[in-house]
Amino acid sequence: MVDEKSVSASEPLDLIRLCLDEQIFVKLRGNREMTGKLHAYDSHCNIVLGDATETIYYLESGSEDVKSRKEKSELVFVRGDSVMSIADASNIGKTNA
Repeated sequence: MVDEKSVSASEPLDLIRLCLDEQIFVKLRGNREMTGKLHAYDSHCNIVLGDATETIYYLESGSEDVKSRKEKSELVFVRGDSVMSIADASNIGKTNA
């Protein structure tokens, strides 16, 4: 049985606390996004992700098609001022039917 106090959120950063040791999706400035296991965070939204995959979106010169490349990291520190949003990765891509 889960204690209700342990899963409640009274402040915005409590939502991040609930995702500790879970896969999260992070939208970053500069046409980048990351997914990975949340190991740590602070009040500035600096985060530490394990087994992270960064996706970088870009336009090739002379083309209007958006390309992407992926980079994997075993452990990565993400500075909070580059974070635009954080979400539970298990909810990304799901739609209500």
